[in-house]
Amino acid sequence: MIGLCKLQRLDASELFSGVGHAPAPLEGSETGLLMDADQQHASIEGVETSRQNWNLQAWCVDLLQASHPKNAAEIAQLLSKRAPVDLRANVSKCTIVEATKLLETDDIVVERLQISETALRVKSNPRKVKTSKAYLNGAVELQDAGSQALIDALPIDDCSTILDYCAGGGGKSLAMAARSQARIFAHDVNPKRMQDIPMRAARADVNIKCIDQAAIIKQGPFDLVLCDAPCSGSGSWRRSPDAKWKTTKSDFQDLITLQAQILNDASVYVGAGGYFCYATCSLFAQENEEQVNAFLKRTDKFTLLSQKSWTPLDGCDGFYVAVMQVKV
Repeated sequence: MIGLCKLQRLDASELFSGVGHAPAPLEGSETGLLMDADQQHASIEGVETSRQNWNLQAWCVDLLQASHPKNAAEIAQLLSKRAPVDLRANVSKCTIVEATKLLETDDIVVERLQISETALRVKSNPRKVKTSKAYLNGAVELQDAGSQALIDALPIDDCSTILDYCAGGGGKSLAMAARSQARIFAHDVNPKRMQDIPMRAARADVNIKCIDQAAIIKQGPFDLVLCDAPCSGSGSWRRSPDAKWKTTKSDFQDLITLQAQILNDASVYVGAGGYFCYATCSLFAQENEEQVNAFLKRTDKFTLLSQKSWTPLDGCDGFYVAVMQVKV
C-alpha cells in the first residue's frame, strides 16, 4: 500500500491516519520508503525507470536486466498490466474467418493478430467466451498468442509421431494436433495435470493419447519431442501476479536444475534425424539460451537449428523456444 501511494502520488499521511478504520500512521522505516518519491518517479515515455517501481523482487530485476538490457524496464511495466484474452482458431474444424463469425453470434468481438495465423484477441465480452458456441463446439480454444507463435515455430509438418513431454493441461498438444496429421502423445510427470486433455481433445475433434513413462519407451522413438519445461513463469506473471512474489531465488535455482534434468531425460526419445524442441514461458536467459547452450555442451548428439523468444513487447506473454535436431 505504501508502494501504491508512491506510484499514484497520494498523501500517505491522510490514508495512514489511524482515525476510524484507517491504518496506523507510518513510522520509522515505513516513512523512509516514501522519501524522495519525486526522484524515484523519473520516467521516459511513461515508463518508470526506478528499479523500485518495477514491481519485481530485486533478484528478478537483475535477471530481467541481464536478459533484456535494452528494454527491461518496459517489459517490467507491462508485467504489471492486465493480460489480454487470446483465442486460437481451431483450423482443423473451421477457418479463422468462420470462427470469428461464430463468436460474433454471441456478441464476442475479436481481432486477428499478426503474430500467428491462428491468433484472435478478444476485444469485447471476454467473460462470454467459455459459454459461447464457438468455444463449446471446439472452434476456438483459449491460448495466448505467443504460445501459438511458439507452435508455429516447430517443424511439425514432416513429423508422423510427436511427444509433448511436459504436456500439463495439453494446450500445446491441442495446437499441434490441429495443424498436423501426426500421432500426438502427451506425457506429464503428474498425470493429474493431463486429466482434462481427453475432454478438450474431444471438443476440438483431434486425437491425443496420454501416456506414462513406460508407454513412452514402448511408443518411441519420436520424430519430434517437445519439452515445455517447468520454469519461473516470468513471461506470464501478468496472469498470475502472485507468482512473482512467491517464487524465491532458491526455487529458481531448483528449476534450473530440473530443466537440465528434463533435457537429459527427454532427449533419448528423439529418433534418428528427429527434432528436439525446448520451450519455456520465461523471460530469463538462464532458463532459456543458457540452458540450451549448457545442454549442447553436455552432448554431441544434437545441433541447434533455431531459437526464438517473445516478450510482452510483442503483444503476448513471454516465451522461448529452441529447435534442435539429431545429427546425421
